[in-house]
Amino acid sequence: MRKRAVMAAACVLLVLASGCGKKEEAAARPPMVKYQRVSESTAESASSYAGTVRGRYETNLAFQVGGQILSRNVQLGDRVAAGQVLMTIDPKDVAQKVNQGDAAVQSAEAQLALAEANYARYQQLYAADAVSAMVLDQYRTSYEAALAAYNNAAAQAAQAQNALSYTQLTATGDGVISAVNAEAGQVVAAGTPVMSLVQTGELEIEINVPESKVAEFTAGKPCTVSFWALNGASAAGTVRETAPMADPVSRTYKVRVSVPNPPQGMALGMTANVSFEDGSAPAERSVLLPMSAIYQTGDSPQVWAVDAENRVHLKNVSVEKFDGNNVRVSGLSNDDIVVTAGVHRLQEGLLVRLGTEGDKP
Repeated sequence: MRKRAVMAAACVLLVLASGCGKKEEAAARPPMVKYQRVSESTAESASSYAGTVRGRYETNLAFQVGGQILSRNVQLGDRVAAGQVLMTIDPKDVAQKVNQGDAAVQSAEAQLALAEANYARYQQLYAADAVSAMVLDQYRTSYEAALAAYNNAAAQAAQAQNALSYTQLTATGDGVISAVNAEAGQVVAAGTPVMSLVQTGELEIEINVPESKVAEFTAGKPCTVSFWALNGASAAGTVRETAPMADPVSRTYKVRVSVPNPPQGMALGMTANVSFEDGSAPAERSVLLPMSAIYQTGDSPQVWAVDAENRVHLKNVSVEKFDGNNVRVSGLSNDDIVVTAGVHRLQEGLLVRLGTEGDKP
């Protein structure tokens, strides 16, 4: 009986050990991913680009004096009027300089009055031949020096008064607050941007184009702009300007498109589709992918590409057009393998397994 019990216990231990080994082996297996292979059948010549509505005139606002921010009176996205106070800096230090300036002006004014009176008296004495010309020149020089000192003190006092007014940051025009870069309690230096203001008026569409085609985007190039948020409403547009330098990450150029007669409801931040006429459109191979394939980091859309060793790496792409649950992008090559689901669970260099194309992970 004892031998049988020992043998049974040994068998149980062997089975458990075998089960643990299988679990560890299963846990160590690379994850299976859903993917799409780029081919001629998935690529087409693109003539449209995804864009964003921007303000033509966007101003970075900064204090002209440094100090600690006392209050912020507006929020991101607020509409403001010209002259409205947006932020204030603690004015105590600047107010002290104003007081010092006023005191200096009063002192210089008293010195000037004394010098002026002395000079006038010695002019009379000189006219009566009671003093020499040399003595008169000394008092004239004293008067001129006192006058210069007074003017200098008055100028410094005016500068201090101006600095006091600079402790209030005001809107340069009617518009919308598009960025807030500082908060109450923060100490900022003069000239440091603390807010951005998009002035009310002309709005534009900003698109990104590949560097290989940037030369084709000349000023005045016609296009059609449509808006998904406005039920497909469209308007005519023209290329206004192209950025002189490419983005260092995406290697694309920003192009601004003017819309002289925008559809009703067009607003800052809306997504737009900019289409160019055949024959004048930039021809770039583009690929239709599911939206789930896009890994967005900041303003740089990317996808996870699988290399020959089945490891994933981020690859920059340019979004050209949204189509329902799909997105058309450029920047991929024929036979590239792109992960199309679960992209936020991946990391650079991760080993993966490919299911049959289109299978869920």
